[in-house]
Amino acid sequence: MKSIGVRQFRDKASHYIGSNEILAIKKHQKVVGFYIPIQESTEVEIQEALNKLSVTVNTALAESGLSEDELSKAFDLSKKED
Repeated sequence: MKSIGVRQFRDKASHYIGSNEILAIKKHQKVVGFYIPIQESTEVEIQEALNKLSVTVNTALAESGLSEDELSKAFDLSKKED
């Protein structure tokens, strides 16, 4: 995965949107988001994917016993590992 700054993403957005590369977007050296390209999809396909993601997250919460905040913190990439 490639890391780029917000300005670089903004300035070359059409290039990145046309590629299949996953990007970590940084602002002041901290990851603020991700760009994950998908194949062109219908609204129905997108809603199905979001529903599947929701089920997966709810399953992870139930099986791990973590709260939503705890699970979110577990995936917080801006924190440094101990």
